[in-house]
Amino acid sequence: MVSVDKEHPGNFYEIFEVFSKRTHKSDFQHQFNLLAPNHEMAFIMAQENFMRREPVVDLWIVKRSDIRMMKPEERDSLARLDNKDYRTTKGYGYLKKKWRHYEQQILDEKEIMSWGGYADGKNHLGARGKQQ
Repeated sequence: MVSVDKEHPGNFYEIFEVFSKRTHKSDFQHQFNLLAPNHEMAFIMAQENFMRREPVVDLWIVKRSDIRMMKPEERDSLARLDNKDYRTTKGYGYLKKKWRHYEQQILDEKEIMSWGGYADGKNHLGARGKQQ
């Protein structure tokens, strides 16, 4: 037997990842993986196992060993170098609470009463809205 899989020496089969696209406008989605000796056989197996169950307009078969994953030290580079929470939708979540707190400080009872002529608690307007 010829060893093809670099991850599992002595294994004739390789792991292939199957991606499909349901409509022309949709994105590719990962469906499953399978074991096959080569790309052609993997494609045939993917068609037999998947395409007869669901409508598909395109199918990608990718050898898992051809997919490059990030190393743990490379993942650290994805962390934000600065605080830019305002660029994410969760960064604005505090504004509603902050605005409500601000409104409550401004609109106290005395201020609202002063708008109608109730500065000292007594109505200075007569029945027709004229000053008495």
